[in-house]
Amino acid sequence: MKTTVIGASAGVGLELVNQLVERGHQVTTLSRSVESIADHPAIHKIRGSSLNADDVARAIDGAEVVLVTLGTGMSSKATGLYPKSATAILQALRATKAQAPLIVLTGFGAGDSGDYNPWLMKLLFGLFLKDIYAEKTEMERMLSAGYPNAMFVRPGRLTNGPLTGQYRVFTELGKNLKVGAISRKDVAHFMAGQAQHADYIGQYPGLSY
Repeated sequence: MKTTVIGASAGVGLELVNQLVERGHQVTTLSRSVESIADHPAIHKIRGSSLNADDVARAIDGAEVVLVTLGTGMSSKATGLYPKSATAILQALRATKAQAPLIVLTGFGAGDSGDYNPWLMKLLFGLFLKDIYAEKTEMERMLSAGYPNAMFVRPGRLTNGPLTGQYRVFTELGKNLKVGAISRKDVAHFMAGQAQHADYIGQYPGLSY
């Protein structure tokens, strides 16, 4: 399967590339740096920006599934990355007449899910993460409105823990919902599985242990 990963040089994206290759995918990556991505016959690396529609169009041309794993590292500042990337991605999807499933990593706290965080997380969001999650929410809104063949993956707090393959996937929000940590490797595991069978199109699956 021909797969594209946008935001592939670190974190969930880098782990996702490795897992997709292990599953037999041909992977095209788009990232500003490519040095951290393995040299492998199944990986085609494109150095470019998710903010540039032409770069995105090159990366997604011919893809059977597109995965977006953008991140700002340890920074919690609003940079415009998420809504500006959404604009470029939508332009590229239209230019290439793409119909492939679009699987987008955001986070639990985007959209209405933030209302269901435990009180301590609500406090942390209010103090440190409010602006960046507002941008993730806007990206979700823009892409869901402009490209209906999309899903948005909302993991809990990300860790550098091991791949377990054992985690909860939930789509219903409720007052008794408990959302904790999950490793980047397990988030990548879920997204790699969805690349093969996109079961949550039009939904916002949450992930947690």
